[in-house]
Amino acid sequence: MTDTHQLFNRQSAAYRSFRPSYATELFTWLAAQAPEQALAWDCACGSGQATLGLAAQFRQVVATDVSQAQLDQAPPAANVSYRCEPSERSSLAAGSVDLTLVAQALHWFDVDAFYAEVRRVSRPGALLAVLSYNRLEIEPAIDALADHLYNHIVGPYWAPGRRHVEDGYASLAFPFRGLETPPFELQVQWDLEHLLGYLQSWSAVADFRATEGVDPVERLRPQFLAAWGDAQQARLVRWPLMIKLGVVE
Repeated sequence: MTDTHQLFNRQSAAYRSFRPSYATELFTWLAAQAPEQALAWDCACGSGQATLGLAAQFRQVVATDVSQAQLDQAPPAANVSYRCEPSERSSLAAGSVDLTLVAQALHWFDVDAFYAEVRRVSRPGALLAVLSYNRLEIEPAIDALADHLYNHIVGPYWAPGRRHVEDGYASLAFPFRGLETPPFELQVQWDLEHLLGYLQSWSAVADFRATEGVDPVERLRPQFLAAWGDAQQARLVRWPLMIKLGVVE
């Protein structure tokens, strides 16, 4: 399997171009639950899919990632500081953070060390929000092709931690007092090329391509086109969002 840093460096442009963003309502709701709206930490921010949403709600955002190539793709904002550093050892001041957000990344962490760092940087009553999403939903014929790619073609190339995304992090410890959250989901309108670009951004697809020398998504292009119809037609793509929200005490 590919080294994690190498993988995300290689995929940085694809992440920026093809990964979905989160709804404004999610960040509005999270900010309202935080003790203050002074500082949010977007941990493992990647190319910034959640960063600007946080920046609209908090006076300052520190966004960190271990991949400088990912950070280079992230959108600038006056109240955002991007820092290349690991989740388990940040440069944040102790007791400074109102909300720590981890979007689609906790399964890559040393979770015990990360939780210790969250406790160090959080002010009393601060929140830790962990987000993840798994399979997309469009319509049955297209979903079946995506599932075939996921399970039967690139299945062996998923990192072991992927199972935590599949079970909504249910098997990972979360030693914080949990809060109830309303349902949220990611929604986008994509044409076929954007869907295929998203599939090509999967880490397992990148590993398959690097190892086998062929692009498994391109191999399936005719089947996706047959299921999609007019390639220029935009379709609604949905991902139910898993949220774990806890109080750091």
